[in-house]
Amino acid sequence: MDILDYAFMQRALLAAVLVGITAPAVGIYLVQRRQALMGDGIGHVAMTGVGLGFLLSTSPVWMAMAVSVLGAVLMELIRWYGRTRGDIALAMLFYGGMAGGVMFINLAPGGSNANLTSYLFGSLSTVSESDVTAICLLAAFVVLVTVGLRRQLFAVSQDEEFARVTGLPVRALNLLTAVTAAVTVTVAMRVVGLLLVSALMVVPVAAAQQLTRSFAATFAIAVAIGVTVTIGGTVTSYYQDVPPGATIVLLTIGVFIALTALATPLARRRARALAAAQAAGDPAECTIPAARGAESTVGVRPGTARTGTMAGQGQT
Repeated sequence: MDILDYAFMQRALLAAVLVGITAPAVGIYLVQRRQALMGDGIGHVAMTGVGLGFLLSTSPVWMAMAVSVLGAVLMELIRWYGRTRGDIALAMLFYGGMAGGVMFINLAPGGSNANLTSYLFGSLSTVSESDVTAICLLAAFVVLVTVGLRRQLFAVSQDEEFARVTGLPVRALNLLTAVTAAVTVTVAMRVVGLLLVSALMVVPVAAAQQLTRSFAATFAIAVAIGVTVTIGGTVTSYYQDVPPGATIVLLTIGVFIALTALATPLARRRARALAAAQAAGDPAECTIPAARGAESTVGVRPGTARTGTMAGQGQT
């Protein structure tokens, strides 16, 4: 393939694969915590880091990571202590992040708003070797956290009160989730852009939920979808000369629509089979094996999971 003959496309494809893995891996916990738009808010704050990187003549990627991590921690603190005025504080944080990015980059020598474009919407041709190094290191951290601590993070995302009773450090795990989300935004900004990264964190998870019920299966399918759409969007943008970030997000939404259309008749068939089994007096699990352990599904309401499920038994 001629696409692999160019060094910048090799770097872009590697970055795309890493983004496709990390974004859904973090997004599944955000979706479960009903914080699907957290990535979007962190993306706004990260703009200040990009602007500071240009102003201080340092790496915009590492500076964006530092600022977005700080912003994510502030978001968690506001969530804990903000109470009725928490939404106003978050709004000021998000909009302040955007304004700070624009201001700092215009104050930088030779800087202009045009320099922000590749960070806002992604740019394949500008992914440098130093960017790839940073993305690889940050992606390794994200994978280590989301896979290595999957049981604890799932428990906290499912029901904070139950997790606290079992002795888990809930606040520390919440902070870790926020920091990991911030790192993921930094990983993805060179491929899909700061303004579109939230879609890649949420939509693959929502698409996977159309087909699966268990946490482990949803996690695996969401990551597979993420890798597929990021590679597909990157290749499409190369051959068709279209924006990579927008292409990747549109492909992701297309996958969601396709899986939703596929899952609807399957759900109806399962419902009819369940009704027939109940009418015949058969146990529901004899007809629909997937119904076993339904309390451990990603979409379950907090407070309804069993103790064994919260520990991640059989699901992670």
